[in-house]
Amino acid sequence: MSETRFTDQHEWVRVDGDAATVGITRYATEQLGDVVFVELPAIGKTLLKGAEAAVVESVKAASEVYSPVGGTVTQVNDALNDDPSKVNGDPEGEGWFFKLKSPNTVDFSALMTPEQYADYVKGL
Repeated sequence: MSETRFTDQHEWVRVDGDAATVGITRYATEQLGDVVFVELPAIGKTLLKGAEAAVVESVKAASEVYSPVGGTVTQVNDALNDDPSKVNGDPEGEGWFFKLKSPNTVDFSALMTPEQYADYVKGL
């Protein structure tokens, strides 16, 4: 069973077993506008929680994407290289950025639940 958590920097992470999928939230895409370019991390790169992992550029701005949990990059969403608009179309689905192996469960449990994130965004 997978579970999704959120950061205050508007990343999401979905953990299923020892794999974690990371992307940015719908709120983040609304703030960015149309995504025109995504720079993804290298496969095999080890990321610490909070480390810069990717870059997303939109018509409005460029933003860093930080790793919500620590782990090793096992896969990147190559489809975003050809069609970065997938991030806007389905940010918490097909618009995912990268996958990690062996996410740190302590890192994960410290992140916001969907309900906590929804409350957080309401206050912005």
